Amino acid sequence: MKPVVSAVQAWSCVVISIFAIVVLSILGVLFKNNHPELVGGEEDPTNGPQVAATAFTAVIIYVGFLVFCGLQGLLHLRENRRGAIAL
Repeated sequence: MKPVVSAVQAWSCVVISIFAIVVLSILGVLFKNNHPELVGGEEDPTNGPQVAATAFTAVIIYVGFLVFCGLQGLLHLRENRRGAIAL
């Protein structure tokens, strides 16, 4: 199987995806618990869980990116071990 994206793009996507997963997961947990700093105060938690559901959906999408880009990076590693000539 041949890689679809370049090695630099694949590994940058892996790094960005890991960062996004961590940040969005933290934000999702804070919104799910109606953290006062994020929802406007303790007396006004209107839609924290809805925002958390959206953040967790974005986490799932970034996990998909992580898997795809990680496999692309591993394909590049496998290709380089076989002595393929990179143009």
